[in-house]
Formats: sequence, structure tokens, C-alpha cells
Amino acid sequence: MKISKFFLLSATALLALMSCGNNSSNNEKAAEQAAADSAATAQKEQQLKDRLALLPEEPVFDIVTNMGTIKVKLYSDTPLHRENFAKLALSGYYDKLLFHRVINGFMIQAGDPLSRNPENRAKFGTGGPDYNIPAEILPNHNHKKGALAAARKGDAANPFRESSGSQFYIVQNPETCAQLDGAYSVFGETLSGFDVIDKIAAVETDGRDCPVSDVKIITITLDENL
Repeated sequence: MKISKFFLLSATALLALMSCGNNSSNNEKAAEQAAADSAATAQKEQQLKDRLALLPEEPVFDIVTNMGTIKVKLYSDTPLHRENFAKLALSGYYDKLLFHRVINGFMIQAGDPLSRNPENRAKFGTGGPDYNIPAEILPNHNHKKGALAAARKGDAANPFRESSGSQFYIVQNPETCAQLDGAYSVFGETLSGFDVIDKIAAVETDGRDCPVSDVKIITITLDENL
């Protein structure tokens, strides 16, 4: 009996030592992985900074959707919006987001990160990063066909007319959007893909102006040829 207890105790002690060794090894692996992830994140952030630093004064981006591509130019005299849109686009923030608000004869709107998950459908239009962008409302930029502008909350909740951190809209009908001149930051314009704007605007929508079938941004890429 004593021998059995001795072996039992020895086996238990051995298992405990093995468990400690495994825990130590797992902790080391976790620490190594965390360090590798941190280094990879830092490298991506530096690469993004380097790309932003090399942007032309008025960069051109391709908004690639499942209904075609809209090519837009960002204005140099709205630098806060220009840099924010470029940063989000180059980091992949807009990938797989939806045009969540579409009004035929008015405009098409996208950029809400909540639209990536269909379970958030009732909340579409309320999401974004945890910051706003100071208004850059200039008299020389109006709501012409294809104008690229920043969405925002209404004046009552947003007296300084600060823009959403990520949501934007593209003008389909300049006549109905003219009422927005002087109230929203227009920071770019469409160069090509006006037919895509019209196609998106014409899709069937529900009672909340959300397309019944997904209209998705596949990605937004910098056109480095221009």
C-alpha cells in the first residue's frame, strides 16, 4: 500500500511538473505571438504613414463596388477630410461596407462600419469611428453631380456641423441636393463612374432607404497612375 501511495504521489508530482512546464511553454509562445502581432501592427501603421506622406495634393481613388467603379478626386483645400478619407481607404476600413442609404433622385450614402454585419440593419447610419472631423465648408465646392461629401448629424445635435468620421455620400441629382450647399463639407468629386452612381441610386430600397439587395464596397484603392 505504501509503495502504491509512493508511486501515486510520484506520478502526481510528475504531472504537476509537466503541467507547469506546459504552462510556461504556452506563456512563452503567447508572449512571442503578442510581440510578433505588435511588431506587425507597428509595421502596417508605418507603411500607412509612408503612403499618406507620398499622396499627391489631389489624390484619386477608385471606389470599387459590386455594381461597378466610381473614380473620385479629393480636393486639396479640404485637407482634414482628404487625409481622413485616404487613411481609412488605404487601411481597408471601407472594405465590404454597404451603401446603406440610397435615395433615387438625391444621393447614395456609405461608410458605416455597422453595415458590415446584417444583424445591425436597424442601426445602419449610426456607426463610425470615435471622432468627428471639423467642418470644411467652402463656397467653391457645391453639390454638383458626383460631388463627394461628408455625412453628419443635424444642426441641433451638431451646431458646428462637424462631419462623420467615416460616412460619406455622393450626389446623384444636383438639383435636389443644392439645398445642402453651405451646410455640408464637400471634399471631392467624381471623375468617372457616373453611370454607376445612377445604377446604385435606382436599386430597390426598403422603408429606411436601405437597398433590399446589398450594394457593397469591395474596396477603395488609390489610383497611382494619376
